[in-house]
Amino acid sequence: MSATIEIGRDGTGEPVLVDMEELLATRLLVQGNSGSGKSHLLRRLLEESAALVQQVVIDPEGDFASLADEFGHVVIEAGDYDEREIGRIGSRIRQHRASVVLNLESLELEAQMGCAATFLNALFDAPRDHWYPALVVVDEAQMFAPAAAGDVADAARRVSLAAMTNLMCRGRKRGLAGIIATQRLAKLAKNVAAEASNFLMGRTFLDIDMARAADLLGMERRQAESIRDLARGHFLGLGPAISRRPVAVKIGPVRTSTRGGTHSLLPMPEVEAANVRTMLFAELEAEAPPLRAEPRPRVVPADELIRTISEPVAALASAPDAPPQPDARESEAIIRAVLADMLADDDVMAQPTAAQYQDFSVRCRMRRMTRAPLDLAAFRRRFALAQAGVEDPEDAQWAPLLAIAARLPEDMLAPFMLIGRAAMDGLPCPDDDAIGRAYGTSSTGRVRRLLDYMEKQGVIVVRTDFGGRRSVVVPDLGVMAGLSGEG
Repeated sequence: MSATIEIGRDGTGEPVLVDMEELLATRLLVQGNSGSGKSHLLRRLLEESAALVQQVVIDPEGDFASLADEFGHVVIEAGDYDEREIGRIGSRIRQHRASVVLNLESLELEAQMGCAATFLNALFDAPRDHWYPALVVVDEAQMFAPAAAGDVADAARRVSLAAMTNLMCRGRKRGLAGIIATQRLAKLAKNVAAEASNFLMGRTFLDIDMARAADLLGMERRQAESIRDLARGHFLGLGPAISRRPVAVKIGPVRTSTRGGTHSLLPMPEVEAANVRTMLFAELEAEAPPLRAEPRPRVVPADELIRTISEPVAALASAPDAPPQPDARESEAIIRAVLADMLADDDVMAQPTAAQYQDFSVRCRMRRMTRAPLDLAAFRRRFALAQAGVEDPEDAQWAPLLAIAARLPEDMLAPFMLIGRAAMDGLPCPDDDAIGRAYGTSSTGRVRRLLDYMEKQGVIVVRTDFGGRRSVVVPDLGVMAGLSGEG
């Protein structure tokens, strides 16, 4: 399935696309001095991919909390929770595939590093069944992965650096795709920056940063000074998810903004100097009026926040302006069509179940379903049945076969139903390749061991003739899948 987004336009006005599937595998590094448009670029990337992939934003300045208003991200105010609660929330995020913003702005630097490390470690340590694809965006990454010791305690720096290193070096196998943004490459730990294969380089002025950026982009040193001349919101991009050659891109517009807005010049007030002096120094010794206490936002208890994370999509679907969810008949038709499309894709069988479910959810949303019609367990079962050619699991003809399959482990449902369906239809027994695809393996040895296990459980009887051709009987049904070409 194609999953590309447009982040902007090149010098000729042609769209510059980012392949999200490739980005998940190869990660992204963004560099630019303050005011170069880094946050705008990250916001564009997040907005355009919000419907395609789960997003987790580590936000030290509270710039991305506005994503909640437009795209339903759950904002986690880090200062309201302790270390244990942050760890629990991180685990639930992976389980429920919620897009969140971890807002660290209320914490001091050392506390930000400790909180981010706890949160990232919880994402990283999630059970294998929860390894769904997710973008993990870390703004101001030089704070969490500093190249050298600074003003914070060495213990805090080591913990934070280790979490960032895990994200960038080992996160891919767990579905975590790091997107890190920094003001200066020289301040970012090299072993963290080196793991990114995609780069978007904005305006920078220091020679050491320009030289490193030019090296990453494959530019000659004499071309490095062109990075100094980039305008705000303009970047040079390179990488397998962006372009095989350096490409200049002007980042497109965004729908959300920072809560504080942008700073611009305002006309000075027209007040005479004498009046200004009077306003500044009048009645300094008089008792100041009591300050009006601003109401503090309600602290959301951790358990309540976790419930919100568990049901973010359902909450969006119930919003007044949300499109109506298709009825049961339309939903079933969409499920069948999506499963058929997925099975037509040769690459989908090599993916883990979590990635397959992510693919299924995205395809459903592309067909205007506000939420995935199946949870993970139901999807795993329907996908296994679809592999065996069973479109409607409620059809009474499959009930006896499904009852027998209940005696086997869940991961054997697809190969057993494939064999059982062939037996019921009087077709040849599926060969090793077909059974292996259904079981998710290319190993002939694993296929043989699978059949041996099924036979020991009494659900099938395998016979091989002198020519090496296999037949399989389902004894409880008294049917047989005929001779195959191999045994």
